[in-house]
Amino acid sequence: MANDLNQYQCIGRLGKEPEVRYMASGKAVASFSVAVGSSWKDASGEKREETEWVNVTAFDKLGEICGEYLKKGSQVYISGRLKTDKYEKDGQTRYSTKVIADRMQMLGGKTEGGQDEAPQRQERPAKTHGDRKGGPNNRPDFDDESDIPF
Repeated sequence: MANDLNQYQCIGRLGKEPEVRYMASGKAVASFSVAVGSSWKDASGEKREETEWVNVTAFDKLGEICGEYLKKGSQVYISGRLKTDKYEKDGQTRYSTKVIADRMQMLGGKTEGGQDEAPQRQERPAKTHGDRKGGPNNRPDFDDESDIPF
Protein backbone atom coordinates (compact mmCIF):
# COMPACT_ATOMS: atom_id res chain seq x y z
CA MET A 1 0.00 0.00 0.00
CA ALA A 2 2.99 2.33 0.05
CA ASN A 3 2.21 3.55 -3.47
CA ASP A 4 -1.53 4.12 -2.94
CA LEU A 5 -3.20 7.53 -3.15
CA ASN A 6 -6.59 8.42 -1.69
CA GLN A 7 -7.23 11.97 -2.92
CA TYR A 8 -10.49 13.55 -4.07
CA GLN A 9 -11.05 17.05 -5.49
CA CYS A 10 -14.17 18.74 -6.77
CA ILE A 11 -15.78 22.09 -7.47
CA GLY A 12 -19.51 22.27 -6.93
CA ARG A 13 -22.38 23.98 -5.14
CA LEU A 14 -23.86 23.26 -1.72
CA GLY A 15 -27.29 21.63 -1.80
CA LYS A 16 -28.24 22.90 1.67
CA GLU A 17 -26.77 24.64 4.71
CA PRO A 18 -24.01 22.65 6.46
CA GLU A 19 -25.03 20.83 9.65
CA VAL A 20 -22.52 21.38 12.46
CA ARG A 21 -22.35 19.13 15.51
CA TYR A 22 -19.83 19.04 18.34
CA MET A 23 -18.18 15.91 19.68
CA ALA A 24 -17.82 15.34 23.43
CA SER A 25 -14.26 16.69 23.11
CA GLY A 26 -15.67 20.01 21.82
CA LYS A 27 -14.39 19.49 18.26
CA ALA A 28 -16.72 20.56 15.43
CA VAL A 29 -18.01 18.20 12.73
CA ALA A 30 -19.68 19.81 9.68
CA SER A 31 -21.62 17.70 7.18
CA PHE A 32 -22.92 18.93 3.84
CA SER A 33 -23.48 17.80 0.27
CA VAL A 34 -22.05 19.30 -2.90
CA ALA A 35 -23.64 19.03 -6.35
CA VAL A 36 -20.97 18.40 -8.98
CA GLY A 37 -22.10 18.65 -12.58
CA SER A 38 -20.68 17.29 -15.81
CA SER A 39 -21.74 17.58 -19.44
CA TRP A 40 -20.94 15.75 -22.67
CA LYS A 41 -22.31 15.09 -26.13
CA ASP A 42 -23.89 11.71 -26.72
CA ALA A 43 -23.53 9.59 -29.88
CA SER A 44 -26.25 11.62 -31.65
CA GLY A 45 -24.46 14.90 -30.85
CA GLU A 46 -26.98 16.02 -28.22
CA LYS A 47 -25.65 17.74 -25.13
CA ARG A 48 -26.19 15.64 -21.98
CA GLU A 49 -25.79 16.73 -18.37
CA GLU A 50 -25.49 14.85 -15.11
CA THR A 51 -25.25 15.90 -11.47
CA GLU A 52 -23.45 13.83 -8.85
CA TRP A 53 -24.12 14.52 -5.15
CA VAL A 54 -21.02 14.26 -2.98
CA ASN A 55 -21.32 13.98 0.82
CA VAL A 56 -18.60 15.93 2.64
CA THR A 57 -17.50 15.92 6.29
CA ALA A 58 -15.11 18.51 7.74
CA PHE A 59 -13.65 18.35 11.25
CA ASP A 60 -12.26 20.78 13.83
CA LYS A 61 -11.54 24.37 12.75
CA LEU A 62 -12.31 23.62 9.09
CA GLY A 63 -15.72 22.26 10.19
CA GLU A 64 -16.45 25.44 12.16
CA ILE A 65 -15.50 27.62 9.20
CA CYS A 66 -17.67 25.57 6.82
CA GLY A 67 -20.62 25.89 9.19
CA GLU A 68 -20.18 29.62 9.59
CA TYR A 69 -19.46 30.71 6.02
CA LEU A 70 -20.93 28.16 3.60
CA LYS A 71 -24.52 28.64 2.53
CA LYS A 72 -26.90 26.79 0.25
CA GLY A 73 -25.83 27.46 -3.35
CA SER A 74 -22.27 28.50 -2.40
CA GLN A 75 -19.68 27.39 -4.94
CA VAL A 76 -16.73 25.65 -3.28
CA TYR A 77 -13.56 23.74 -4.04
CA ILE A 78 -13.16 20.69 -1.78
CA SER A 79 -10.10 18.49 -1.41
CA GLY A 80 -9.85 15.45 0.82
CA ARG A 81 -9.90 11.68 1.02
CA LEU A 82 -12.66 9.17 0.37
CA LYS A 83 -14.07 7.11 3.23
CA THR A 84 -16.66 4.35 2.92
CA ASP A 85 -18.75 3.33 5.95
CA LYS A 86 -20.51 -0.03 6.19
CA TYR A 87 -23.77 -0.35 8.14
CA GLU A 88 -26.85 -2.55 8.52
CA LYS A 89 -30.36 -1.34 7.71
CA ASP A 90 -33.46 -3.52 7.56
CA GLY A 91 -31.25 -6.61 7.66
CA GLN A 92 -29.25 -5.52 4.60
CA THR A 93 -25.62 -4.43 4.47
CA ARG A 94 -25.30 -0.95 3.01
CA TYR A 95 -22.39 1.32 2.17
CA SER A 96 -22.04 5.09 2.27
CA THR A 97 -19.08 6.93 0.74
CA LYS A 98 -18.13 10.47 1.75
CA VAL A 99 -15.23 12.88 1.42
CA ILE A 100 -13.30 13.76 4.57
CA ALA A 101 -12.29 17.32 3.69
CA ASP A 102 -8.84 18.65 4.51
CA ARG A 103 -9.13 21.77 2.36
CA MET A 104 -11.96 24.10 1.33
CA GLN A 105 -11.91 27.24 -0.77
CA MET A 106 -14.95 29.40 -1.35
CA LEU A 107 -15.44 30.42 -4.97
CA GLY A 108 -17.83 32.67 -6.81
CA GLY A 109 -16.86 36.19 -5.75
CA LYS A 110 -19.07 38.31 -3.54
CA THR A 111 -22.02 37.17 -1.46
CA GLU A 112 -25.43 38.85 -1.46
CA GLY A 113 -24.36 41.24 1.31
CA GLY A 114 -21.44 42.50 -0.81
CA GLN A 115 -18.79 40.89 1.42
CA ASP A 116 -15.95 38.95 -0.14
CA GLU A 117 -16.25 35.24 0.54
CA ALA A 118 -13.64 33.52 2.72
CA PRO A 119 -10.30 32.56 1.18
CA GLN A 120 -8.89 29.06 0.96
CA ARG A 121 -8.73 27.19 4.27
CA GLN A 122 -6.67 24.19 5.29
CA GLU A 123 -6.96 22.02 8.37
CA ARG A 124 -4.23 23.06 10.81
CA PRO A 125 -3.40 21.90 14.31
CA ALA A 126 -5.38 23.94 16.82
CA LYS A 127 -3.57 26.76 18.60
CA THR A 128 -4.51 27.33 22.20
CA HIS A 129 -4.72 30.39 24.43
CA GLY A 130 -4.95 29.31 28.06
CA ASP A 131 -8.35 27.82 28.83
CA ARG A 132 -10.18 29.23 25.79
CA LYS A 133 -11.66 26.53 23.60
CA GLY A 134 -13.94 26.51 20.57
CA GLY A 135 -17.27 24.82 21.07
CA PRO A 136 -21.00 25.25 20.63
CA ASN A 137 -21.13 28.30 22.93
CA ASN A 138 -17.74 29.81 22.14
CA ARG A 139 -16.35 31.42 19.03
CA PRO A 140 -13.22 29.84 17.53
CA ASP A 141 -9.80 31.22 18.41
CA PHE A 142 -8.08 33.26 15.70
CA ASP A 143 -4.51 33.81 16.79
CA ASP A 144 -3.38 36.06 13.99
CA GLU A 145 -4.76 37.56 10.82
CA SER A 146 -3.83 34.47 8.76
CA ASP A 147 -6.40 32.49 10.78
CA ILE A 148 -9.28 34.89 10.12
CA PRO A 149 -11.41 33.32 7.35
CA PHE A 150 -12.16 36.54 5.39
